[in-house]
Amino acid sequence: MMVKNRLKTWYESLISLKGEPRTIAFGLAIGVFIGVTPTIPFHTVLIILFCFLLKKNITAAYLGSWLISNPLTIPFLYLSQYRLGKCLLGNGYAGFIAPDYSLVSLIQQGGYVVIPLLAGGIIMAPFFAVPAYFIGHKLILAVRNNCHDPGEENP
Repeated sequence: MMVKNRLKTWYESLISLKGEPRTIAFGLAIGVFIGVTPTIPFHTVLIILFCFLLKKNITAAYLGSWLISNPLTIPFLYLSQYRLGKCLLGNGYAGFIAPDYSLVSLIQQGGYVVIPLLAGGIIMAPFFAVPAYFIGHKLILAVRNNCHDPGEENP
């Protein structure tokens, strides 16, 4: 029940954002991209930096990051990114145990963990971010069109 309430709050926060649907959706995609990458202590800084440089919605980016990077998803993301990175780099697979999922603790394990993890994360991130843009854009347009009074001009 708690997850359902959190998702409802997330949804309501996203659809209540003001601005162009494309800008909001792009911000969402930035947040999802950053949220997928294994850069946990720097997510907020990276979101602000990229949204500021690209002039996209920071709140949408934060919401996107929270949606994809949370205690339920991080272990699965990191393990799959590590395996993908090891496979792509030709190093084979060797397991790792993360005491926590911050980049700082992963760096302490050394390059044999960090390099494949980052490589896998950067390669995997667009596969989440691109659909997030299109889904977010379509969702925002649909909600705004449903809330639109037929007697008014389109926003």
